[in-house]
Amino acid sequence: MLTKEQIAQRIAKEVQNGQYINLGIGIPTLVANYIPDELEIVLQSENGLLGIGPFPKEEDIDPDLINAGKQTITMTKGSALFNSAESFAMIRGGHVHLTILGAMEVSENGDIANWKIPGKMVKGMGGAMDLVASADNIIVAMQHCSRDGSSKLLPSCSLPITGIRCVKKIVTDLAVLEIDPKGGFILKERAPEVSVEEIREKTAGKLIISGEIPEMQF
Repeated sequence: MLTKEQIAQRIAKEVQNGQYINLGIGIPTLVANYIPDELEIVLQSENGLLGIGPFPKEEDIDPDLINAGKQTITMTKGSALFNSAESFAMIRGGHVHLTILGAMEVSENGDIANWKIPGKMVKGMGGAMDLVASADNIIVAMQHCSRDGSSKLLPSCSLPITGIRCVKKIVTDLAVLEIDPKGGFILKERAPEVSVEEIREKTAGKLIISGEIPEMQF
């Protein structure tokens, strides 16, 4: 199974030159460390920053520079700082090309649940609902199963839904999957040394398998 860093590294291969990209809390923030140097992209954080760089070395930490997950970050040349209202205007205006989010559950129709667990206190939904409602391309970075071994890829979400039919691709510690417009998880790649059978057993939703499934490349 892949580590969180390897999931982020695989997702970085999806990034295209010239894109503005929002990185959600959790595994997605690690993607900043794996953006190829030859690409000119701009990472956006909804707390008001354009131009996020890799995580800082200990001697370069500035406690005033944080992402939406309150992690300290670096800024690239030409970065801009602004308030949350302008940041969300950018998101709601459709100016973010790619959104990479974590999730607790994803359904076979592309629904995502990632903001609330019933019975647990949360201070708010953050920017999740704005992001899923406004983005054209959403990639989810997540663990394939919960700690109890139950699948997080389901026929339908059991947790409060953040967005409906919005997820395009999912990268887990076991596989790369795409959402079929008619419903179902299309298996595109498998993690090294992970079998198709294991992925089938750990996917509760409809799994679509066609032909030989290659191993992921990093």
